[in-house]
Amino acid sequence: MRIRFRLTSAALVLALACCCGTAQSQSVPTTFGTIIGNGLLCRDHTDNIYFYNYLLRHFGAAYKHEGGAFWFRTDGASLWGQTISEVMVSDDTSPYIFVGAVAEATPENLEQAIIRQVGTRYTVIDTSAYPVREAKPASRIVYFDTKSKIYCAKYKPLPPVQPPPVRQQLK
Repeated sequence: MRIRFRLTSAALVLALACCCGTAQSQSVPTTFGTIIGNGLLCRDHTDNIYFYNYLLRHFGAAYKHEGGAFWFRTDGASLWGQTISEVMVSDDTSPYIFVGAVAEATPENLEQAIIRQVGTRYTVIDTSAYPVREAKPASRIVYFDTKSKIYCAKYKPLPPVQPPPVRQQLK
């Protein structure tokens, strides 16, 4: 007894994409809010290598490298009820270690979403037409055209200073 399968062209394309790996659908990991969200709020140790490897593993290679950062597209990601389209992580050329994200919301809307979900409040720290907002742990929200960027930046730690060898101390 033979069983015949009849594939439509759409089913055939889907079957080929699945077996050949041409159409990968990467879903947003359940840890995105915990890892990236807490990183953006400066609630965690800021380690650019850790964030880079996390984003590489879950979203693929960075689509650009500019401005001292690797930029990753994060299709389908959201934090605090707001769509997050990109996440950037510092490279080693900057005096800062940072993680940042582009939110598809105005700074005002992003700030309100964070207050509702997390309780972290921001203070306007300048009097410009596009004021910077800063939270106590040093997280900042800035204007990015009609969107906003949120980031946590810390000074890069200096390497530990080694004491001189004992023989040099005795002289």
